[in-house]
Amino acid sequence: MKKDYTILVPSMLPIHFRLLTPVFAKSGYKLEVLTNEGEQVREEGLAHVHNDTCYPALLVIGQMIDALKSGKYDMNHVACAITQTAGGCRASNYLSLLRKALAMEGWQHIPCLSANANGLEKGSSVEFTMPLILRILYGALYGDALMWLGNQVKPYELEKGSTDKAVNQFIDELIPMFEHGSYKQSKRIYKKMLEMFKFIPQDRSQTKIRIGIVGEIYMKYSPLGNQHLEDYLIEEGFEPVLSGVMDFALYCVENSIIDYEYYHMHEKNHYIYNIVKDVIMRMQKTFRDMVKKEGTFIAPDDFSEVIDNGKAFIDPGVKMGEGWLLTGEVVSLIKSGVTNVISAQPFGCLPNHIVAKGMVRKIKDGYPEANIVAIDYDPSASKVNQENRIRLMLANAKLSEEMKASV
Repeated sequence: MKKDYTILVPSMLPIHFRLLTPVFAKSGYKLEVLTNEGEQVREEGLAHVHNDTCYPALLVIGQMIDALKSGKYDMNHVACAITQTAGGCRASNYLSLLRKALAMEGWQHIPCLSANANGLEKGSSVEFTMPLILRILYGALYGDALMWLGNQVKPYELEKGSTDKAVNQFIDELIPMFEHGSYKQSKRIYKKMLEMFKFIPQDRSQTKIRIGIVGEIYMKYSPLGNQHLEDYLIEEGFEPVLSGVMDFALYCVENSIIDYEYYHMHEKNHYIYNIVKDVIMRMQKTFRDMVKKEGTFIAPDDFSEVIDNGKAFIDPGVKMGEGWLLTGEVVSLIKSGVTNVISAQPFGCLPNHIVAKGMVRKIKDGYPEANIVAIDYDPSASKVNQENRIRLMLANAKLSEEMKASV
C-alpha cells in the first residue's frame, strides 16, 4: 500500500523531522510532516480525546484530525503514523486513541501505523530495515547537531532570521545525500556545518544567560506543545540549551541494559544493546570532538556523564516516562554552568511529577545555585500564566548573574 498512500506524521522536532521525508522516501514511504497549528488543533483534540488524557496525545490527534478536515488529502489514500514507547507511559495507548478519534469522524478505514521497537501493533507497524534504521540514525544525529549549533548562534545573530535561513539551506543540501548515499560522510558534513554557523554575522559583545530546557520528550521539543519556548527565550534575550534526541534513544537502550542487570531480562540479546549503545555514543563523539577542535562553540555533554550525574540523585531503576534521564540532564546542565532550567511537562504526567518536580529539592540540596522551574502544559493552561512563571525564573537568573558580576 505504501506506494499509493500519503502518511501523515505529527510535528515534534522542526529540524529533525524535515529530514524524515527523504529518509523514508528511500524505503518507499511518502511521508508528510504536519505543520498546522492554532487554536483549532487544540479544539479538535479536546473534541476527540478526553481532556484528562496526556496533553501530547490531545495535540497529536488534534493536529491529525485538523489536517484531515482541511480537504488537502485523498481520504482513501491517506494514513496516519505515530510512535509508541511500549512502556508505562500513556503514549503506548496513542494509537488506540487515534483510531477511536478517526472512527468518531467516520474515517475508520484510514490506516494507522505504529513506529516502535517493541513489537506493538505488528500488523500495522512500519517495517524498520537496517538501511532505514541507519538513515534515521544519521538523520537524528545531523538534526541534533543543527539544533545544538543553531541555539548557540540564533540569540546573537545580527540579521534576524539568518540562522534559520542557514539551517534550511543546510537541510536542503543534506536531502540529496540521503537519496544518493553520501550521508555517511559525517566528518565532512560536520566540518561544513561548523563553518556555516561560525560565519553567520553575530554580535558577541555581551554573553547571553543560558537556559536549559528538559522535560517530557514531546513538550521539550515540540513548538506546538511548549508554545514555541525556544523562540520565546531568544526573544527575551536568553540562549536556550537542549540536549539532542539521540540522548533519549540512548536512554531507551540503557534501560534495556538496566533491565538485564536488575531483573535478568533480555538474557539472549542483552549484548546487542551494549553494541548499539557503543555505536551511537561513538557517532556522537565524532561531532563532539569536532566542536571541541574547532573551538568556536560549546560541545554537548558525553552521555556517559549524564548517566553518572543522575546516579547520585536517582536510582537507574526509575525509568517510567523520562525517568532518571530527566534528573541526569538537569544535573549535567548545572555542572556545565547552566544553572537555570525549565522543565516542560504535561499536566498530570505522573512520571514527570516524580522525576522532575519531585527531584527539585534534592538537586537544590546538592546545588544551591540551581534555579529550576516546572511548567505545566494543558488544554486549560493559560499561556500568560506560563510565561509569567517563566519570566519570574528569568528575572531570578538575571539577578543571580548581576550578583556574581558585582562580587
